[in-house]
Amino acid sequence: MSSVLDVVLSSAFLAAVLRVATPYLLAAFGGLVAERAGISNIALEGQMLSAACTGALVAGYGHSVALGAVCGVAVATLLGVLLAALRLELGADAIIAGIGINLLASGATAYAVYSLLDDKGGTSGLKSGTLPTVTLPGIESVPVVGDVVSGQNLVTWLAFLAAPFVAWLFFRTRFGFHLRAVGEMPDAAASVGIPVRRVQYAGLALSGALAGLAGVFLSMGYVSFFVRDMTAGRGFIALAAVFLGGLRPWGVFLAALGFGAAEALAVQLGTLDVPPQLVSTIPYAMTLVALAVYAWRRKRRGAAGEVATASL
Repeated sequence: MSSVLDVVLSSAFLAAVLRVATPYLLAAFGGLVAERAGISNIALEGQMLSAACTGALVAGYGHSVALGAVCGVAVATLLGVLLAALRLELGADAIIAGIGINLLASGATAYAVYSLLDDKGGTSGLKSGTLPTVTLPGIESVPVVGDVVSGQNLVTWLAFLAAPFVAWLFFRTRFGFHLRAVGEMPDAAASVGIPVRRVQYAGLALSGALAGLAGVFLSMGYVSFFVRDMTAGRGFIALAAVFLGGLRPWGVFLAALGFGAAEALAVQLGTLDVPPQLVSTIPYAMTLVALAVYAWRRKRRGAAGEVATASL
């Protein structure tokens, strides 16, 4: 027990939490934007996977990490637009369309890697490079804080800045007001002149871009190569964080950070004398517990609302 506490209270673990939580944060905020636009983005997993693969391949062949990152985010953004088109233009169910995009991404990335590199596993033989890290001279020498904060990847900083950005976008910009109005009452929004479809397309594109940045981090920040199906369910866990956070930016931030901490704990416990099968279940077990708590809270609110209505 003491060894577990030593791991949890160490600066290395806290630094790992920030690093591991990065894709969860970005994907969760992408899911939040889509939900606020009135369309559930089940395709977060596929968008992350496509961006991770595209980024690694383009960076390796183009010898430019920045170009790889831009192309990866662009592909995920296009998948977001595709999801919007399937839902808005063809009337497809957003859940089924999202699952289809996830399956497409899984097969297409594996095929692309095998076609280009003759490797079924990933791009480990291709030098794709990594995104830059940020060193803070003034904070680097501060005990504990310097070890935790300084030296983190650039995308990690962007992930943590995404929380105030999304909060500002939702509650301080005209687009944010339109987005929330469209997601809550599209007919009412259309009646006052808000271009509903255009706002939804923009919301799904932004959602895809955030998920794409999360995917790029996996293959060019977390590690320096792409591995088949390397997202490993992170997109679905991020979607769970959206609902657990109550569709609020800071609530989603805390939920995604909690999932990142669970995965970081699983990684750290893997170095101790703990059964690896038990350790690997921690992030997924926490997801199930979180969804159960969310369902219980929602049911409790519904019961309270019925009691209030009956009393009137």
